[in-house]
Amino acid sequence: MAEQAVFESVGLGVDQQALDEVVRFTSDLIRIDTTNRGGGDGNERPAAEYVAALLSDAGIEPMILESAPGRTNVVARIEGRDPGADALLVHGHLDVVPAEPADWSVHPFSGEIRDGVVWGRGAVDMKNMDAMVLATVRAMARTGRRPARDLVLAFTADEEDSAVYGSGFLADQHAELFEGCTEGISESGAFTFHAGGGMRLYPVAAGERGTAWLRLTAHGKAGHGSKVNPANAVSRLAAAIARIGEHDWPVRLTATVRASLTELAALHGIEADLDDVDGLLGKLGPAAALVEPTVRNSANPTMLQAGYKINVIPGTSTAYVDGRMLPGGEAEFTETMDRLTGPDVEWEFHHREVPLQAPVDSPTYAAMREALEHFDPEAHVVPYCMSGGTDAKQFSRLGITGYGFSPLKLPPGFDYQALFHGVDERVPVEALHFGVQVLDRFLTSSSGKAPE
Repeated sequence: MAEQAVFESVGLGVDQQALDEVVRFTSDLIRIDTTNRGGGDGNERPAAEYVAALLSDAGIEPMILESAPGRTNVVARIEGRDPGADALLVHGHLDVVPAEPADWSVHPFSGEIRDGVVWGRGAVDMKNMDAMVLATVRAMARTGRRPARDLVLAFTADEEDSAVYGSGFLADQHAELFEGCTEGISESGAFTFHAGGGMRLYPVAAGERGTAWLRLTAHGKAGHGSKVNPANAVSRLAAAIARIGEHDWPVRLTATVRASLTELAALHGIEADLDDVDGLLGKLGPAAALVEPTVRNSANPTMLQAGYKINVIPGTSTAYVDGRMLPGGEAEFTETMDRLTGPDVEWEFHHREVPLQAPVDSPTYAAMREALEHFDPEAHVVPYCMSGGTDAKQFSRLGITGYGFSPLKLPPGFDYQALFHGVDERVPVEALHFGVQVLDRFLTSSSGKAPE
């Protein structure tokens, strides 16, 4: 009962100013071009300075931490009501992937607000969440409220590449700033997923597949293109790539995916036959898309590099593969790569990050569910595992358990997941308003402790 009383008394602090600010902040951040082209080519500093100014204006003291010229991060701590509670990390990245203006209906860095929608690169990935966090904590400060527990805010660089200039830098060189943090929230969860028949799902991410970006190298005998060459490096590499692309990975269910399948089956009124996962997915309709990418490891060839002239057989050829590993699936992944590449092709990790898993029976997960259901009584909150990765991987080095919780209430037909790195990225104004309200309720009520 004490926990319920907290929910009823503290989650109502969002005012009209916060609703107006979240839209303006999203638009402003989009207009700041923070394109990350990879390989160190990025500049988040203007966005970091914008964020720091908004925090300072609310009486929240930011730290600006630059890992390299222009690669800038912002960290701030807000004191909570319960000094004995574990702290919560709330993090979002400031960089975005490239966008080609000619492909868009509006300029990708215009931040245009049209027909109740904010347009531009970063609208869903993830300047919207950055703006929601800023509007929420500013509303708390303005109304004299504090979160249930200490919050550590982190606005990071370089998430769209290796994170070496962002969360990796913070975790490795500034771990003291995250003292007491045991859990964190960030992107790619708590959005409306319309599952048909009027069912509104809100998948909260409680896991991520690990990143396994691979470099493959085939060695052979260089020579003239007109000669027979059984040691052709290009042929050897092509054969290995074909085997990888055609491989049928076996089903491997993690605890998070099991929970997701079980809850989705119950909502659809069918048996959760986990011995026939592919058959079960076929009965879940649109909701299968939430789970299907995460019931297996995967490896997709993405790049090929070989040769310099059509009549010259090169001595080496190179390929890149985007691999993803489930929690507990690392050994299977490496053994499979050894077998599929064969004796004539070497492989190595070009970039590797760990898979993650978070409990779905924790007080924090329960508080996220409650906040969503409070503002959308028809919500069905379900756990899911992300097919990709976030900065939560780097922060996990500090013992921080990560959830994907970036709440948005989206209309039917709005293909949220397709807009990540896509053309005409955009977010509805009403979705941002919903997100601020949900975040406020969650942050002011979630102590990370079980109800007494």
